[in-house]
Amino acid sequence: MKLPVLPPGTILQHMYLKERLRLFKPGCFLEVGCGKGFISKVLLDLGWTGIGLDLNKDSLEYATQLNIQSIQESKYSVSSQNFLDIECTLKFDVVISCMVIEHLDNNEEKAYFNKVKKLLNPNGKMILLVPACLSYWGHEDEIAGHYRRYTFDDIKFKLSAFGFGINNLAGLTYPLSNILYPVSEMLVWLEERKLKSTTMVERTKKSGNRNVFFKTRFPNIFKLLLNELTMYPFHLLQKLNKKNDKCLVIYAESTLF
Repeated sequence: MKLPVLPPGTILQHMYLKERLRLFKPGCFLEVGCGKGFISKVLLDLGWTGIGLDLNKDSLEYATQLNIQSIQESKYSVSSQNFLDIECTLKFDVVISCMVIEHLDNNEEKAYFNKVKKLLNPNGKMILLVPACLSYWGHEDEIAGHYRRYTFDDIKFKLSAFGFGINNLAGLTYPLSNILYPVSEMLVWLEERKLKSTTMVERTKKSGNRNVFFKTRFPNIFKLLLNELTMYPFHLLQKLNKKNDKCLVIYAESTLF
């Protein structure tokens, strides 16, 4: 199974993540909230082995098919479990989550960081990708079940409070996602506004398996437009603007003190 056409912001996040991961020796990872398995595939393609957790069984079926070769080679497995509830004796070189911790209330967020501390190998890394810039709070945040957006200072304070030192902190997807934001908000509202009447848990479950035309789903022909080659100039722009407080995504990479 090949990757589908990914949204431009997702492509940019993956490009930055790949650059960072190429600096590490491949090891064992745990992806929390793996959704359809796109981030897991990035790691697997770079030689890692790992586990993906998600609450949405439909997403895990997709992640299984996308990464079926790695599963058959016993390099990857998926499980429908709540990360905060798992009992795990394994240790990991990387615990990564992409668009996950904003779905946790304050107590759950604290539990998340404490759980990660227990699961990391010595010198292991926690990687977070989170929505950023409070002034861009909108329909998508409410529909997806977000409790918050983050600032650079939020991340620095919270990681320090739980004993994590920051190796790399960067804002991503600026300016492209900012330019596309009004269209994105309109598409989300038209397609998903009914989800506002559901619980935060239900919204969170559905957020990893969304189906918004021209937002999360594109015709195959769009691969000619949306790919890493055509997006490379925007990748350079996001790196030039990685300290801009209007970036809509923050990448944080940290190790324990």
